[in-house]
Amino acid sequence: MWFKNLIFYRFTEQFTHSQEQLQEKLQEHAFSPCKSQELSRYGWSSPCKTLEQELVHEVQGFFMISAFKEEKILPGSVVKEMLNDKVSQIEHEQARKVYKKERDQLKDEIVLDLLPRAFSKYQKTFALIAPQQGWLVVDASSHKRAEELLSFLRGSLGSLPVALPDVQHSPSAIMSHWLENHAEIPQHFEILDECELRDNLVEGGVIRIKGQQLEDDEFVAHLEAGKRVVKLSVEWDEQLKFVIQDDLSIKRLKLTEQLQEQLAEENSEDEIAEFDTNMVQMGLEFTKLYPQLIQVFGGEADRP
Repeated sequence: MWFKNLIFYRFTEQFTHSQEQLQEKLQEHAFSPCKSQELSRYGWSSPCKTLEQELVHEVQGFFMISAFKEEKILPGSVVKEMLNDKVSQIEHEQARKVYKKERDQLKDEIVLDLLPRAFSKYQKTFALIAPQQGWLVVDASSHKRAEELLSFLRGSLGSLPVALPDVQHSPSAIMSHWLENHAEIPQHFEILDECELRDNLVEGGVIRIKGQQLEDDEFVAHLEAGKRVVKLSVEWDEQLKFVIQDDLSIKRLKLTEQLQEQLAEENSEDEIAEFDTNMVQMGLEFTKLYPQLIQVFGGEADRP
């Protein structure tokens, strides 16, 4: 249940909701399946499969929540083909032209007719709330998906005072500097063998490097030519491996063998106890990691 992609948000005001208060608020917006004529549904679901009625799971001050989304799959090509057939039939039988307004109406009718027979696609998005440390972390590969959860949480609670963190120095410039000056790589961080370079002056000027030493002459030449690092794989504190992006999000997070062995020793045969162990360890690691990450990029910016 470890998160794979991390987008961090800083609470701008203290988060004071208890588990009971959160449960009550989220219960009002619990997930229910799409009705026959609905394209999609979004709602809260249990973050722990063994506790189906619990929409908020709390362990040692950390809250885990999850949102569930159902979307009906209606291939555009199918709708278009049926629409064209319907339009052709009307134009042939009635000897008249079908214009845009009527086409749009016919399209809506086709969609409504297909919806009850459409397949569904499901998506679950998790978030970890750390009120004491002042962070909210969403397991999402895109800001759009993270903001969808935050927007729904804001609507469920009435307000949600969070913001993406901003830093003093450009992450891209700092990561490029690390690779140009390996001696200045910060403590607790080790550069691995993957990165992405981008040339801001050339559209589409992207170079992806994987499985190579990032100090080879060929690689250094790209930096000297003005390209800058926008993604960089690192190991942190001998605990986690991940890719830092220039927007401060984290992708493809993995546990080191050392941390996996530690958790294996602590894990229980009880599913809930194992979930709790992983959740607490995850919360502790994340809330220790991100402040360090912000610090190496110059600390949080105090902008108006």
